[in-house]
Amino acid sequence: MQSEEIRKSFLEFFRTRGHAVVPSSSLVPDDPSVLLTTAGMQQFKRYFTGEMDAKKDYGSASVVSVQKCFRTSDIDEVGDKTHLTFFEMLGNFSFGLSGQGGKKEAIQYAHQYLTEILGINPERITVTVFAGDNPPAGGVPYDSESFDVWHKDIGLAADKISKHDRKDNFWGPTGNEGPCGPTTEIYVDGVEVWNLVFNQYYQQKDKTLEKLKTSGVDTGMGFERLTAMLQGVEDVFATDLFEPLIKKINETAPHLKDREVRIIADHLRSSVFLAADGVRPSNKEAGYILRRLLRRVLAYQVLYDIHGDILADAAKIVKEKFGAFYPEVANPEILEVLESERDKFQRAIALGIKELPKYKTLTAKDAFYLYETFGLPWELIAELAPAAAKNLVRKDFEEEFSKHQEISRAGVEKKFGGHGLLLDTGELKAKDENELNKVVRLHTATHLLQAALRKVLGNEVQQRGSDITAERTRFDFAFPRKLTAEEIKKAEILVNEIIEKDLPVQFKEMPKEEAAKTGALYFFKEKYPDKVKVYYVGRSLGDAFSKEFCGGPHVSNTLVIGKFKIAKEEAVGSGVRRIRATVGGIE
Repeated sequence: MQSEEIRKSFLEFFRTRGHAVVPSSSLVPDDPSVLLTTAGMQQFKRYFTGEMDAKKDYGSASVVSVQKCFRTSDIDEVGDKTHLTFFEMLGNFSFGLSGQGGKKEAIQYAHQYLTEILGINPERITVTVFAGDNPPAGGVPYDSESFDVWHKDIGLAADKISKHDRKDNFWGPTGNEGPCGPTTEIYVDGVEVWNLVFNQYYQQKDKTLEKLKTSGVDTGMGFERLTAMLQGVEDVFATDLFEPLIKKINETAPHLKDREVRIIADHLRSSVFLAADGVRPSNKEAGYILRRLLRRVLAYQVLYDIHGDILADAAKIVKEKFGAFYPEVANPEILEVLESERDKFQRAIALGIKELPKYKTLTAKDAFYLYETFGLPWELIAELAPAAAKNLVRKDFEEEFSKHQEISRAGVEKKFGGHGLLLDTGELKAKDENELNKVVRLHTATHLLQAALRKVLGNEVQQRGSDITAERTRFDFAFPRKLTAEEIKKAEILVNEIIEKDLPVQFKEMPKEEAAKTGALYFFKEKYPDKVKVYYVGRSLGDAFSKEFCGGPHVSNTLVIGKFKIAKEEAVGSGVRRIRATVGGIE
């Protein structure tokens, strides 16, 4: 069974059972508690908590998806037969269930899909359930319902059902807070295949659990692992998902060992998907992860004398293999991003090599400095300066990297609404007063742009993020297709009409619930304080052209902004478009 058939069969199975098919969300989440999307349920967090209504948004209280995921914790594990950084997660989800509802149906669906659709012999299946906390007082009780469904309804022998504690059978949350609950895990021939989570609790930041008013079902099945099992191989890199890329790497560098081939294949595939979702190499946040992956591949190219254009090969192969399901990987800008980072790496590495002789002994901090400043990966440092690095321990180097990662994550949590402004610390992307003035004008222009796009294209336009510098605004929004030249022009004209009306830009502070009732736009997945500011453009909040939850700052009236110009419109991910724009007086 080919991977494309497996994806299709999973979505179709649940679609015919009342689940709405929802596309994968971006690898870059709206959730500030994580750098990258790590699980299929992440885009549905607020449906589990009851803050959002799936029936209203999707036409059903149950959904199914194939989600792009990335786990930074697995970067250093890659090289064996099972670990990956980027992977796909098959998942079905149900929200707003009463009591412990949904368990029986979820378990029966899972068993039916595995045995009837995929043809797996039921005798190969074993499962685990949550044993309950010990002591039980004040804790989470034993999940007897799941045991009974498996044993009494499905007929699985009791000796094939084992009970485990929180370490193995309690999942969540993603990030430092969110929905979580007991799980039942399904194994085939002793290999974990599917995890069914019953979200009955919400974990607060202080780790305390609160019972959710309504429960939910959150399941996840690793796509690559399932594909390997169905294709009769133990190595995920031996599946059709990797076969074309592995073949090309082996042709280009036949002298490489399996471990190096797997690392290069994994990192190249992951890099293409990260770049497809708008991640750009940098020294912070998700950009730092992409840079790390690419530079490890490029370091291997130097170390193992690999010839050929492996970046162009990877971009082409990933596009051919995954483009039909994930059209965003066909974006030609992806290769430009990869090649730009390669060029920077080659320049930096020359400087880094000159820096190495200055060190008689290299500490973990020194090694991390060389990596961060010159892009010298661990492998190259150890290879090029063996004497200085003889006492260097990889674990210590990774600890330095982890510290940096925590700083990056903290930076993500400080961001407000994706505007690129660290408003709670009063910082903007501006070096001086002049740049600050430009950023503020562009910030207000970005609000006008979103309002104009919704008037021209409809309310399906929803902000996915933005980045504002002194030179331009970059606005990402949900929309399923390329804009026509006429639509772009209409939006631009509308923004300029509002600017020329010299309308006041004001704000009102009010409770979050009251603010939402005004029709003000906000990030549905953003966690806001109880009291928020609503910035609006117009004489009154009721008839305002634009109104959004925002921390500011903004211009006092629209005429200050200057002439607005859309410079470019493009795709950056599945169902996500990007507009770059400038305003008059900014060169």
